[in-house]
Order: sequence, then structure tokens, then C-alpha cells
Amino acid sequence: MHLVDATLFFSPTSGGVKRYLLAKRAWFAQHTNWQHTLLVPGDVTRIEPGGISTIVGGIVPGTFNYRLPLKPWAWSRALNELAPDITEVDDVFHPAWCARIAAHHRKTPVVAFYHSNFPQLAGRRLGRTIERLLATYVRETYAGFDLVLAPSRYMCDYLASIGIRHTALQPLGVDVETFTPARRVRDLRHALGIRPDSRLLAFAGRFAGEKNLPVLLKAFERLGDRYHLLLLGGAQTGRVASNVTKVAYRRDSRELAEWLASCDALVHAGTRETFGLVVLEAMACGRPVVGTRAGAIPELVDESVGTIAAPHDSVSLARSIEDLYDRDLEALGAAARTRVLQRYTWSQVLQQQLQTYASISRSVRALSPAVESIGLIESR
Repeated sequence: MHLVDATLFFSPTSGGVKRYLLAKRAWFAQHTNWQHTLLVPGDVTRIEPGGISTIVGGIVPGTFNYRLPLKPWAWSRALNELAPDITEVDDVFHPAWCARIAAHHRKTPVVAFYHSNFPQLAGRRLGRTIERLLATYVRETYAGFDLVLAPSRYMCDYLASIGIRHTALQPLGVDVETFTPARRVRDLRHALGIRPDSRLLAFAGRFAGEKNLPVLLKAFERLGDRYHLLLLGGAQTGRVASNVTKVAYRRDSRELAEWLASCDALVHAGTRETFGLVVLEAMACGRPVVGTRAGAIPELVDESVGTIAAPHDSVSLARSIEDLYDRDLEALGAAARTRVLQRYTWSQVLQQQLQTYASISRSVRALSPAVESIGLIESR
């Protein structure tokens, strides 16, 4: 069985989609008899069945080294040459249309994974009219797919609201051997030059508008010097208070795990998270989480593993942070780690995905020896 994942969202320094695809690739190689190929942008065009195939594209300025191959025919030709038995597309741009056409021609299943809610992101910057137009575009694109995967119930509900109902919930996972309490090896208070008794919380991610960093910064302004915020992500926030430190995002997963595990907790003010992978990574490190009651965050975080604040409310967020320290941080962190182990390891979520592939394949075409192998998982 040959699975091809195609996406524009893949670069040497990209984030969540790349982590998902590489983890998926490693798990399929270890646990199944499948051939898995990635089809992504690169500096040359190279077709490697079972490897990382690339289509040449220029680097987009101002992005995390993303490349943009603009020629649809190059994606179509690559997909025809790779001849997948099932195709998954991890964006909603021209690779999606090319994969849809190629799959229908071959009479093979084509699945989408809706990682990022770009109509809402664009609407935040360009207005509701643009958001509605893009939502229509997403609906028309996915109308020709056999199934649309979404990482949270929040995203499934959004897709239903714009007329896409052939969806399935497919959570993402965490490498629990990398993100583990054993990574708590850094003395961050000493490294940051702050008081040994400081209450240290971290935010990790892009400094983008939907992360609501102004709300987060106002909350720490209210909390005062007893609390310290570590911003792992960049320098786009301008001047910050004395109880805030900005450092570059740690793209090496082991280093990121060390920083997360060595803080008291993760704090996240975002209200439009489609899943919240960094939240799970912190929980896997045995750290509680302060989140907001919006987006997909409440599906991961409740009072048993942290605290929840009202959205867009710095006063509520500051109060939730204070409330966290009235509780047993280590007990909350242990419960957070247990939740990840029970629900969100890569092995658990990818076995679920394998079953979804099997179901959609049976509905698209009659079983053949190749399709029957879809449910086989080998122990290696």
C-alpha cells in the first residue's frame, strides 16, 4: 500500500505540519508494511517513492524558509508518477486540487487534513468579506475529497458551519520519549538572571495576532515581579516589562522539551487554536497549563491538569495564573502527563488514522489484495 502526503507547509524550519508528517513517516516505517512518500517543496524537483519527494520552488520572503512551487502541472505529474493508493493533502491550495484530480482519475481515495483555519486568519487581517469568500473556496475544494480530517471537535464544528460535513476527528500526537519530565534539567531562573523564587511560566509559539500576546503581557503586568514570563518565539512584540524575557524559538524538539519541562507551567492566551500541539508537548513534559476557554484548548485542558481563563481577558488570565499556584503543581503536571499517555501518543493517534484510511478505502473501491493490507500492522 502506497500513501502519499502532499503539502506546501514543509520547510527546514517549519513547525506543526512538518512534525506531524515526520512522526507519521517514522511510525509507518516501524509499524506497518506501507510505503509512505512525502511530496513537498524543495530546491530541486526529485521524485523518490518511499522517500521525501520535492518540487522546486522559490523561497517566499518573510516566511520560515517556505518554498512555493507555483506550477500545478508539476504537482500533477509528480502524483501521477508516484501512483499512490491513497493520497492525503495537508493544505488547501493547488496541491489539493492536483491531488483531487489525480485521485479521481486513478479511482483511489483522496483525504484532506485541515490543520490551519486560514479563512479565519485572513479574516482577522482583511475583514469578514474576505473570510466568507475563503470559506467558500475551502468548501468547494473539499467537496471533491472523500474525507476531511480535522484535529479537534472545534475544527469539525467549524467545517460543518461552512457546509463541510464529511469530516472525521483525527487528533495529533506527541513524542512522549522526547517530551518527558526527564527533560527538566535546566536552571532557567539562573540562566535568565531572575530571582530563585520567581514563578516562571512559558509561552512557546509564533508571535502572531491570534496568539493574543497583548492579553498575555497585560496579565503579567498585573501580576508583577513575583511572576516571570518566558516568551519562546521571537522578537516581534516590541518592548516588554521587566518580568518578561524573549528568546528565539527552540526548533530542536529535545531542546524545546528541556525549556518547557524546566518551567513551572505553560501559559497560552490564544483563542483560535485548531489543536494546540505545544499544549500537549508541555503536558507530556509533566507541566500544567493555563489556557483560555476558546478554540480547541478546552478539549485538552481542564481543572485537573491546569486552569482555564476567559478569552481576551487579561484580568481573568492573571487570576487563573494565581489560582494555579494555590494548587499542587507537581500533581497537576503528573495528571497532565498521564492524560497524554492515555490519549495522545503518536502510536495511538496513528493507529486511529490507519483505521480511518481503511474505512474510506473500502467505501471508495472494492477490496483488492493491496487494499486488504491496509489493516495490517507488523511488529518490528
